[in-house]
Amino acid sequence: MRHWIGCFVKGIRIFGEARGGWMVVAMASPRLLLLVVAVALFLSSPCHAIYEDQVGVRDWHQQYIGRVKHAVFQTQGAGRKRVVVATEENALASLNLRTGEIYWRHVFGATDSIDALEVSMGKYVITLSKGHIVRAWHLPDGALLWETRIHANLGFNLGLVKMPVDIDDDKINDLLVFSGSFLTAISGADGTLLWQVDAAASKNIFIEKVVLPTEESKAYGVGFYGINGLALVEIDLKTGDLSELKTAETAGILSTDHLHVTKDFAVALHSDAENLVVALINPSSESLTLVETPVRSLLTNPGTTLKLLSTKLEGAISLSSDDQTVILAVDSSSGKLSLVERLTGAVTVSDSLSVLDEKHATAMIEFSVEGNAQNVFNLRVHGTDFSDEIQKETVKLPSHRGLVQKVFLNAYVRTDRSHGFRALVVGEDDSLSLLQQGEVVWTREDGLASIVEATTAELPLERDGVSVAEVEHDLAEWLKGHIMKLKATLFLATPDELAAVQKARLNLADKTKPTRDHNGFRKLLLVLTKSGKISALHTGDGHVVWSLLVPSLRASYGGPAFVPRKLLQWQVPHQHALDENPVVLIIAQADPGYDVKSALSWVDAHKGTELQSVKLSFPVMRVVSIPLTDSSEQRLHLLIDNLRRGHLFPATEESLALFLKYKENAYFYEVDDADQKMHGYGMKDLVDPNLVDIKEGYVFETEKLWSIVFPSETEAITAVVTRRPDEVSHTQTKVLPNRDVLFKYLNKNLVFVATVTPKNKDVVGTANPEDSTLVAYLIDTVSGRILHRISHPNMQGPVHAVVSENWVVYHYFNLRQRRYEMSVLEIYDQSRLPDKGVVQLMLGQHNSSVPISSYSPINLEVKGQSYYFTFTLKSMAVTSTAKGITAKQLLLGTVTDQV
Repeated sequence: MRHWIGCFVKGIRIFGEARGGWMVVAMASPRLLLLVVAVALFLSSPCHAIYEDQVGVRDWHQQYIGRVKHAVFQTQGAGRKRVVVATEENALASLNLRTGEIYWRHVFGATDSIDALEVSMGKYVITLSKGHIVRAWHLPDGALLWETRIHANLGFNLGLVKMPVDIDDDKINDLLVFSGSFLTAISGADGTLLWQVDAAASKNIFIEKVVLPTEESKAYGVGFYGINGLALVEIDLKTGDLSELKTAETAGILSTDHLHVTKDFAVALHSDAENLVVALINPSSESLTLVETPVRSLLTNPGTTLKLLSTKLEGAISLSSDDQTVILAVDSSSGKLSLVERLTGAVTVSDSLSVLDEKHATAMIEFSVEGNAQNVFNLRVHGTDFSDEIQKETVKLPSHRGLVQKVFLNAYVRTDRSHGFRALVVGEDDSLSLLQQGEVVWTREDGLASIVEATTAELPLERDGVSVAEVEHDLAEWLKGHIMKLKATLFLATPDELAAVQKARLNLADKTKPTRDHNGFRKLLLVLTKSGKISALHTGDGHVVWSLLVPSLRASYGGPAFVPRKLLQWQVPHQHALDENPVVLIIAQADPGYDVKSALSWVDAHKGTELQSVKLSFPVMRVVSIPLTDSSEQRLHLLIDNLRRGHLFPATEESLALFLKYKENAYFYEVDDADQKMHGYGMKDLVDPNLVDIKEGYVFETEKLWSIVFPSETEAITAVVTRRPDEVSHTQTKVLPNRDVLFKYLNKNLVFVATVTPKNKDVVGTANPEDSTLVAYLIDTVSGRILHRISHPNMQGPVHAVVSENWVVYHYFNLRQRRYEMSVLEIYDQSRLPDKGVVQLMLGQHNSSVPISSYSPINLEVKGQSYYFTFTLKSMAVTSTAKGITAKQLLLGTVTDQV
């Protein structure tokens, strides 16, 4: 069956007179009208339709790219204005420079990081990945043109340079790749390898940067010579010959983190951050001149985190310390350093941009507070010597964007032929924004590409009798909306007003209402990103309801930065749903080297505000959710530290009293992947604060109850999966067609563990079938008892699995048949009473409602079945409903991003 979208009929218009050769039809009767329409349908072009199973397949779909680390603008010519970006999430994308819309996007593998990015000939995008994979993409549509693999030294600075010469005479300038000691020339047309040299083997130099001087056929490689020396070597771009090696050594050891190189000098920093070393690049000189300058002569308080910023400033360098950033001018003839500007607070400096006639410009964005305004930034564009300020603008970003982390500068020509500048900035929340003329042109929420945790929350209840002032933000906006609707009804609205009315109608649709529906389908999807930002998305259309860059998790000067780890339900009000909002708990780990080890933050799920935060002196290694809530409906949790002590939260007298009654039933387990072991722990007595230095709340000791050691020679743990703790089972029995009853084994402490042969356990198809085996375990985490074990010969991971109610489904690869398979295990309890009469049920003389104990003897029956499954998976999940009545459905996420 097809759903007809609509037909455009050519050749017929119904008018009162003939116009421009169109057929004139006088409608004499309805029968004649039907005849004319039927004939027109046969003579017209085909109609557009879609199949019934394609209707409503996808409610909404959003694409993100992640935190941008490389950006190249393409604004020349009369074509579309673009910016090509590469991100830390290994995504390559072409964006519309006017709107931020994605033209095309490619997501590379998890280990296929993009190290360098260039645009060649105005129509090719060149990428360097993993140091040794060079790819060319077609700029208009993102099609892959060619791919070349080269030798590389990983762990060194990797770079890609467009050479000013055409070695192979194909009328396209070629490319130079440098990766550690290897220099490689590649054809810009088809990726053919032209020449390759090993600078370490011939000259004992590891090249960090390549400088292209004015001569077309020559280049200079600058790098480290040993642990305390710098070297300069001349490169013949047409043949790859290395000549005229110049070296110089210093008294101290140089830091290899950053080496700032321009066409006139190179700057390095001692590993102890005491001295700055300037090497003068003079091709006519016979030796390399080094000038050392003590850092304390330039900075009164260098701090402990001094680092040389990796930027491409011409004639200057940038140093960053604990609470300040300085710009130092470099005299290219003497190597002397002089202080140009000292900036305090958050400062970001862009790379140097070549504008016109070998002139360069650099952008600096510094945080400023003007009066009560927050998140106000000054964008300044300077010339080469920093004395002339070409442009200065003040721009305000939303507070949930945080500070500016990176800035990429682009120049354009105004109507009066003068140069203007636009800046592409990366926010602290990994968002991407374009700034121009003091305004934010567009912003992308690309932090949503790095989600670490996700959960759901209920929307607010819909209340009766709500006034206009409570529904709308203000009365003027409400009146303006009604006036636009009236103009649209009378066909007086402009196209922009019609679009605004359509958007307002969409927002008021049942699917996108900001309130809870009767069946509970509308929810808030709470996602926590790697940058420490939490956002609430409406499940109706995916729009962002609110965003919060959690203040307590942001890095401060002299303090640690926090990495988010967990997002948990903390308070889910049911009896007080009208008066209280849901609350979620964020758990984050601190950077090592500080007294503070972790942090807790509580966020209101409806308002998007941080309610409170706590800094902890112990690292949170595991979170155990306790099925208890206090009088305020806050769920109890145990935070397990690195000493395997359990910290009770919330740390109140009421929570302690509740937990002491439950303590004998509190267990947790941990998996040691390094030693291929599993351990189970139980709770002991409360730790005496007089004997142990306890700073936070109530702490309980734990004891090891059991251990399982997997043979490391033949088995490696590849998957550990448990049931959802809040899963509801509607019935504990399964009725067979012959009316027999099987009792499900509903043990919430059940865990599924899969092990594979250690050799090539995650690389499909590389292992020998005879030497590969997959073993599946069902383990009780309270007693450590192995309830069931099954071996699958000739099988290999990766293993994806789900556990729900009394069954397990897991997916793996069959090496012998060269295909994927899925297996199902159903667990039934044979110790339940098989025959129950009405009298037994009335008198309670049956065991169908007796609680399951992990220490009681059990008689299990496990039924298994395997299936062929051709799809390659990267995720598995199972549906869940409030009462568990609806049949379970498996959701399988494939590597092609299909469900």
